Amino acid sequence: MRVVVVGAGVVGTMHAWQAVERGHEVVQIERETEARGASLRNFGQIWVSGRAGGEELDTALRAREMWEEIGARVPGLGFRAIGSLTPVRNERELAVAEAALARDDAAARGYKLLGAAEAREVNPALRGTFEAALFCERDAAVEPRTAQRVLKEALQASGRYTFIGGREVREVVGPGAVRDDHGEVHTGDAVVLCTGAWLGGLVRELAPQLPVRRVRLQMMQTDPLGEPLTTSVADADSFRYYPAYKSQALDALNAEQAQTPTAAAHKMQLLMVQRKDGGLTIGDTHEYEHPFAFDVVEEPYEHLKEVVEGFLGRPLPRIRHRWAGVYAQCTDTSRVVHREQVRDGIWLVTGPGGRGMTCSPAIAETTANELGW
Repeated sequence: MRVVVVGAGVVGTMHAWQAVERGHEVVQIERETEARGASLRNFGQIWVSGRAGGEELDTALRAREMWEEIGARVPGLGFRAIGSLTPVRNERELAVAEAALARDDAAARGYKLLGAAEAREVNPALRGTFEAALFCERDAAVEPRTAQRVLKEALQASGRYTFIGGREVREVVGPGAVRDDHGEVHTGDAVVLCTGAWLGGLVRELAPQLPVRRVRLQMMQTDPLGEPLTTSVADADSFRYYPAYKSQALDALNAEQAQTPTAAAHKMQLLMVQRKDGGLTIGDTHEYEHPFAFDVVEEPYEHLKEVVEGFLGRPLPRIRHRWAGVYAQCTDTSRVVHREQVRDGIWLVTGPGGRGMTCSPAIAETTANELGW
């Protein structure tokens, strides 16, 4: 078969990977010269721990296996099976962690509740004050700013892959055929549109009632920490945003222990992972109302700095990058992704939300299976 993939973010690239792996020829088209969206502006976390039970967790676990397999073949991905720790600081937060540990699928996630001393044995950089920590063994990390590039290089080595950058697909001109803004027509047995947060233009024309929204977030990266951060780290505010932690204990936490005003105003949680150069990627916020602000706001960074320093027990290294990103999320947040045939031979795959980096290999595998690749 000949497969045309539109979009070079992680979802599009994993669709290209699936097609090449199955022996097909792939043309991948990207409107920028290289991917520039949410696939680069994220934590690089393969985040199993907070996923909803059922389809979402199954997808994340399958994707986690696939990331490890691909990482063994493409070392430049920087795949690391580091797990995660969520330190808790009081009885209410501890009760939510204990409720998560009681889930039927806790073992599949690799949950374990560690005392503070045990958590410091796992991650010695956490010298601050906390009572215990929820460990998730299945969480992992890759390098988001280089992942698409090294995957593309591996695809090009197959001899069945062509990348075309700097072209925006503007029009469907027939079954399995699209025209770009240079007037070139690209035809395949299947065209898969993986356009990320680009929901206007052709996407709006093809799917005017698309049940997907855009979400904006702020993040930052520091200078090297100077020591290993051996796991990714979250804080108990993440319990409020991930469905795996829904419980009576979480209800009690929400009722009796409010987020700080800054965290509540910006719908914040701490997520933190160390990059290969030793720096820390730290976030994040969530903004849902359009139009989005065009500037970044300082208060969330100040809040994150305080939380991180509390866990590390030391000053945070200098912040060297601050940025905002936008991703596409299904309006029904229980859905892993929106997958729709929009014309003969044309499919749209979008809206994984914050699951994109985690779940993209399994999302692409499902597409390939459903389309009979």
